[in-house]
Amino acid sequence: MPQLEFTRKVAFSPDLMLKLVADLKSYPDFIPNCSGMGVRNGEDNCQLALMEISFGPILQSYTSRVDIDEKLLTISAEAIDGPFSHLISKWTFLPDGAGTKISFEIDFQIANPMIAAIAEPAFAKKQEEILDAFIDEAQRRYG
Repeated sequence: MPQLEFTRKVAFSPDLMLKLVADLKSYPDFIPNCSGMGVRNGEDNCQLALMEISFGPILQSYTSRVDIDEKLLTISAEAIDGPFSHLISKWTFLPDGAGTKISFEIDFQIANPMIAAIAEPAFAKKQEEILDAFIDEAQRRYG
């Protein structure tokens, strides 16, 4: 099961970075391979996000339960359907001087072993590209 962690430092405040990552509906505008996003309110102040991802001719969608904690400056998501037997991610935004230290952790496993052998390494590699897309979008929005 791939477990990955990435960190970055940016010149923007933790509140701005939390706001950007919490803007789920805008993901298709700047996240690589995100071709659609539907968002609705769930129970316990969470959001349910239906993300469509495309890799060439393959289109796949999955729903995640997304919890945004503005006090702790964290966003946690857990897939509740789709191709993953397990997908949990967590964003943490820590003050770092005049900016923010971003920590992104993701733990996932694709349910189908035949597909997993090919798709998991590609999906793991894509996570760093996605994190960089958030940083580029922060520069565009706030820079």
